[in-house]
Amino acid sequence: MEKKTFLRLGAWRKLDGSPGGALLRLPAHHLVTHGVVVGMTGSGKTGLLTVLLEETLNAGIPALIIDVKGDLPNLLLSFPDSESHRFEPWLADLPTEQDATAQAQALSEARKTAFADWSIAAADLQRFCDHTALRVITPGSSAGEMLHVLSPLERRSARWDTDAESARASLSAAVSLVLRLLGRDPDPAKSKEHVLLSLLAERRLLSGEHCDLGALMQDVTSPPIQKIGALPMNAFIKPRARQELAAALNTLLASPTFSSWRQGTGLDIGEWLTPKPPVGSTLNREPPARRTPAVIVSVAHLDDEERTLVLGMLLEELLAWVRGLSGSQRLRALVVFDEVYGFLPPHPANPPTKRPLVALMKQARAFGVGVVVATQNPMDLDYRALSNAGLWCIGRLQTDADRARVIDGLSHAQDNGEASAPDLGRTVQRLSNRWFVVRNAHAARAGPILLQPRQTYSWLRGPMTRTELRRALELRQAAESQSTNTLAGAPLTPPARETAHPVSGTAVASESSR
Repeated sequence: MEKKTFLRLGAWRKLDGSPGGALLRLPAHHLVTHGVVVGMTGSGKTGLLTVLLEETLNAGIPALIIDVKGDLPNLLLSFPDSESHRFEPWLADLPTEQDATAQAQALSEARKTAFADWSIAAADLQRFCDHTALRVITPGSSAGEMLHVLSPLERRSARWDTDAESARASLSAAVSLVLRLLGRDPDPAKSKEHVLLSLLAERRLLSGEHCDLGALMQDVTSPPIQKIGALPMNAFIKPRARQELAAALNTLLASPTFSSWRQGTGLDIGEWLTPKPPVGSTLNREPPARRTPAVIVSVAHLDDEERTLVLGMLLEELLAWVRGLSGSQRLRALVVFDEVYGFLPPHPANPPTKRPLVALMKQARAFGVGVVVATQNPMDLDYRALSNAGLWCIGRLQTDADRARVIDGLSHAQDNGEASAPDLGRTVQRLSNRWFVVRNAHAARAGPILLQPRQTYSWLRGPMTRTELRRALELRQAAESQSTNTLAGAPLTPPARETAHPVSGTAVASESSR
């Protein structure tokens, strides 16, 4: 029997705030049935997501992270210790009267105290840094790695030889993206232009060629095939319509802005989530364990329409990759989407991100891939899709409408056991910051509980600009180049400390597990 993996998320209490236990140990496979995190600004949602990701990566489970606000690249600010020199590069430019060195020292002491409260040792920090391979991809920007968004179309994948159905699904999504950029019908079942471009591209890709847009444009004007279905080419789509399509493709190709979307790493989820070589390994000794990949796709710098198009393509590729996996009941990868507002709206809205997200929530569990979505705007979510989620974490919500919407969605997702909807609503209304009501379908008989996430290994500095992201990547690369060994690290033990009461804010003592 496979040994269970547990994620140590933080301290927990009973729903009324009375003592319950010292440390919440969530079995990793519970995330296969997906999760939802909601809470207003300042509720601690980013901290909970960061702890969840740190624990998942510590367990050797790869993560794909979709970052809309710029917060989750703070994972780059995970240091092997809490010494003040780690923070000084980030404080020197702050407009303040206090000396940067003094600020760094104060921050260092504060984090050391917080780590001690949660029994997090220096070895835990070192192990996380050594065993995690962080990668940041920034479509349309050179702040991180650039992304070739149309790579399923323009770069031939080996999947055409091993899984043509999956490769065809990715190609269809890429063609839909091109047609959206051209302002034309992207529906694969109804659009004649989609059918034409897909057939022409597939012909090249199956023959072993690449299919860049320039070559595809030439095929549109001078088709290498005579018939589409039962109709001659000119009967299916007139020559004039093909000329107009080719002219539109040429305008797109000439756009300087669009050229940045056709550079960089390819859309290859399987490669992204493959464990990476260890830091500092040599040929003269046995290498340590391979590093667990965490890939952050940051779209904070894009406008709303660009985000929707890029993430729609990314999620379609993710869905194609998931469907090509073998079945599994264990968690083999975690997908975290921070701030899903606007990308999974209720009917009738249907952005390019909605279809693959709904399909992932319904199907990914069978393949061992968990999806966790988070938002501070719960009103505009399709709760029918979220009814597939087994884990709900609800932080403080300010408005009656938000609370009612979330509690209603939770009641549709699962039986609430001992807690009634009014009880949950009142508890959510009175929650202190950094406390969450947690409902786990795998532990339905126990009912909802309260969770305070542990201290994050990463320094949660706030949203990163593109300049700050470049600096963080440079500093981390320099730190990794100096690393020559790994530390095993002692397991995290429960805290023995005073915390704020989850509902009243009164100081209460956390229990020790000893």
